[in-house]
Amino acid sequence: MARTSATEITGLLLRWRQGDEGALDALAPLVYRDLRRMAARLLRGERPEHTLQPTALVHEAYLKLVGEVPVPWQNRSHFFAVAAGAMRHILVDYARGHQRVKRGAGAVAVPLDEAFVFVPERSIELLALDQALYRLAALDPRKVKVVELRFFAGLNNAEIAEVLEISPNTVMRDWNMAKAWLLSGIKRSNR
Repeated sequence: MARTSATEITGLLLRWRQGDEGALDALAPLVYRDLRRMAARLLRGERPEHTLQPTALVHEAYLKLVGEVPVPWQNRSHFFAVAAGAMRHILVDYARGHQRVKRGAGAVAVPLDEAFVFVPERSIELLALDQALYRLAALDPRKVKVVELRFFAGLNNAEIAEVLEISPNTVMRDWNMAKAWLLSGIKRSNR
């Protein structure tokens, strides 16, 4: 199957934004493969019997995307950025529900350059990252968006720059600063 153009997806998003439900029906199969790949990346290395599988994560995120207040979609990249945020929130909710040890006990620093291996023992790490992201958002929301787009959505610097309407160099600076700030914040919360 030929790869769908960003222009086609953007056109469907704009039609959906204007209330065309047929556009949503046409959009779903075009973005599903990329959403599933994003979810698989987030869940890579998980044990086979884990209850949250990539397909389930995609379906939950998709329900959030279509069920909430209509989003003023800008383009394909914006759609995947919002989907990444939805997946992040689902994973955090899942981690909270499966947390087995007292909050913060035994938490370790999360390596931001690696995909999460999501098991109950690491749910503390995901919660620590989420809390650090919320603290960073109070200081610099754009850096949080860069982290979400890179870490959760798997976008590259050029794609992130397009979504946030900034230069790729600014994306790189924001990523480096956010990564250092988050690692420091997670270490502080582990003490």
